[in-house]
Amino acid sequence: MPLVDVEVLDIQRMSSGDHELDRVLGGGVVPGGVVLLGGEPGIGKSTLMLQAVLNMAAASPRVLYVGGEESPEQVRMRAERLGHVPPNLFILAETNVQEILKELEKNRPTAVVIDSVQTLYLPEIESAPGSVSQIRESASALTRFAKQHHVPLFFIGHITKEGSLAGPKVLEHMVDVVLQFEGERHHAYRMLRAIKNRFGTTAELGLYEMQGTGLQAVDHPSDALLGQKSGEDGLSGTAISAAVEGVRPMLVEVQALVSTAVYGTPQRSGTGFDLRRLNMLLAVLEKRCGFKLASKDVFLNMAGGLRIQDPALDLAVVAAILSSALDVPLPWGTVFAGEVGLTGEIRPVPRLTQRISEASRMGMKRLFHSAHARNVKAPEGSSLELIPVQQVSDLHGRLF
Repeated sequence: MPLVDVEVLDIQRMSSGDHELDRVLGGGVVPGGVVLLGGEPGIGKSTLMLQAVLNMAAASPRVLYVGGEESPEQVRMRAERLGHVPPNLFILAETNVQEILKELEKNRPTAVVIDSVQTLYLPEIESAPGSVSQIRESASALTRFAKQHHVPLFFIGHITKEGSLAGPKVLEHMVDVVLQFEGERHHAYRMLRAIKNRFGTTAELGLYEMQGTGLQAVDHPSDALLGQKSGEDGLSGTAISAAVEGVRPMLVEVQALVSTAVYGTPQRSGTGFDLRRLNMLLAVLEKRCGFKLASKDVFLNMAGGLRIQDPALDLAVVAAILSSALDVPLPWGTVFAGEVGLTGEIRPVPRLTQRISEASRMGMKRLFHSAHARNVKAPEGSSLELIPVQQVSDLHGRLF
């Protein structure tokens, strides 16, 4: 039929009870939608999903949690720690897909969680659970059920050493939403980002803090990620960046340490920052500013343990390295937002107005940005000073 004759229906989403998860999904759980959640071992994938089904079971007639990796007793112990366990939440300890489908046909739950897709198997396929063919066929059979009966389905998946989802790439094509749960296990903060979303944008980001009672949503990331007032303690090597992850502006503290190389080969280390990008910025500083960093050890760290990919971090990284190399602390209230090019020029970054508003809300005093940015102004009534810079050498001259 002609495309214009196709009737558009409003999707009635159901809430997962977690406003951070709902926002990343695009506004809630879609009936018949299939979601794949991946992340490092121990990062909190099962905890996040168990919290979601506990909330959904409180408002739904029947929710099913299929545990292939943990016994029902283990799941119950974790659920007790997370809060009240509603009577509408059912658990099935099974990895045989045929048996799981029988239970689904008989009970018709309103939502299903499979933990994890790598443990599933079909008896007619000879390969072991976790193999490419088992994952593909098992996921396909369960996805068909979800689509036919309009039941939302969540798969929890493992990831490889490189950080990509384990199993065949076709698994990501089969599902509607691919979520990545990331963060450092030794830090409290976790980020939930959408890599693929057929029902909404992939620009949203969820931020959680791991506590003893489970994962708690972080509504104001800047308050959580900003450490003590950088510069007031008189220590060099710290700078604040106005970053944007997805559509959320947040102020992040960047820490750098430049020291004389103890061994013959200088070390370059970046926690939460791309090491190749760090090497590029060090080469720009050496070529355009004349800083002799080739014989120095350089260590970089993102406070909070988060991995942020915003190019606007470049300017704060350069400022932190310069501060540490000169051993001069930056004045508190100074924020940076700009991308550094190979020629040493400071390039404009998107969503600068949001970054400025967030810096103003947090009481910052100065914001360095690219001189090429247009229509830049501070919010009304704000005391934030906007300082345009064109080159890395200009930044060095203005700061020191």
